[in-house]
Amino acid sequence: MSHISGITPPGAAYLVFTTESETLLRMVRIKPHHRRVHVPDGFIDAPTSAVTGVVAAAAVAVSLRGARRELDERTAPLAGLVAAFIFAVQMLNFPVAAGTSGHLLGGALAAILVGPYTGALCISVVLLMQGILFADGGLTALGVNITNMAIVGVVVAYVVFRGLVKVLPKTRRSITAASFVAAIVSVPAAALAFTLLFWIGGTTDVSIGKVATAMVGVHLLIGIGEAVITALTIGAVVAVRPDLVYGARDLRQPLKLRVGGELVDAPAAEDAQPVAARTSRRTLWISGLATSLVLAGFVSFYASASPDGLEKVAEDKGFLESAEEHANADSPLADYGVKDIDNVRLSGGLAGVIGVGATVVAGTGVFWAVRRRRTDEGADVSPTSTSV
Repeated sequence: MSHISGITPPGAAYLVFTTESETLLRMVRIKPHHRRVHVPDGFIDAPTSAVTGVVAAAAVAVSLRGARRELDERTAPLAGLVAAFIFAVQMLNFPVAAGTSGHLLGGALAAILVGPYTGALCISVVLLMQGILFADGGLTALGVNITNMAIVGVVVAYVVFRGLVKVLPKTRRSITAASFVAAIVSVPAAALAFTLLFWIGGTTDVSIGKVATAMVGVHLLIGIGEAVITALTIGAVVAVRPDLVYGARDLRQPLKLRVGGELVDAPAAEDAQPVAARTSRRTLWISGLATSLVLAGFVSFYASASPDGLEKVAEDKGFLESAEEHANADSPLADYGVKDIDNVRLSGGLAGVIGVGATVVAGTGVFWAVRRRRTDEGADVSPTSTSV
């Protein structure tokens, strides 16, 4: 028995030949609006993938310890929501050039909202859910993807962000502006990290200079989209709950003193107080989850169907064919569609909703466990008995 399929541009017809007792010819029209967006198996050889897997595992272990210092009873639920939101927005490929699209990486967004250690865990949770449930990002390439996005992307973004907020005025606009710059820098940095890994362990003999030039060029454009999404999101959260934004934890508003019948700022910085919250945590969480569900379940249908930056570079430079079939290619949710549902809009939307739900549950579970571990350790070092 044989099965041959050919894929043509979005919305075009393609032929599927199935040889059973006879050859059947069918015309099918599809719109492949969801694409795999991460490094697949086959681009990087096994030894390099194994090393990056060890690096990724070590980074996750360090992040688990670091996240205990960043998370508290208020921010643990927000961290799970951040992971779900990043999952949803990553489904929204946006056009960046002729025949090329981009998508959010999320390193800057996660690091600024919940802290660098927790942010790295957020990205890792998203990558794990995408690889297992949706066959996006190879399983042997999981270490490569975590290294590029959860380590390099987060670290570069947070270093740039912290450097900027130290020299900028401590205002909401400064937080938003710093997040924009951090995001735009982090994307080509992650692209360079992939290029380095490809130079070390790429399975195709390709000029690394050409790959680097192409990767950085297209990801600079993608970085602009990343920066816009990141700045808008950070700005929206800072406007209503600055106390929940890790990167804005030093944001203060001056106390007002009445002098001669007029209100003036208190002169001393230590007299400042945290900026007041404008909405409850519950409202913020529900609003964020609803937004994620709408983006993944409805808006994602209108995402660009063009190949993303990595896929386009791989196609142009001749190493796309080295990609191997995903181990979970037969998953009921593979390629961001629900198996056996023929309606493309319904299939993709339902897959997106399932993905958001699964990610928020998994992420919240992880972060609550980390938070609980911190609480338990605090109890262990506290005096609990005076008996001898």
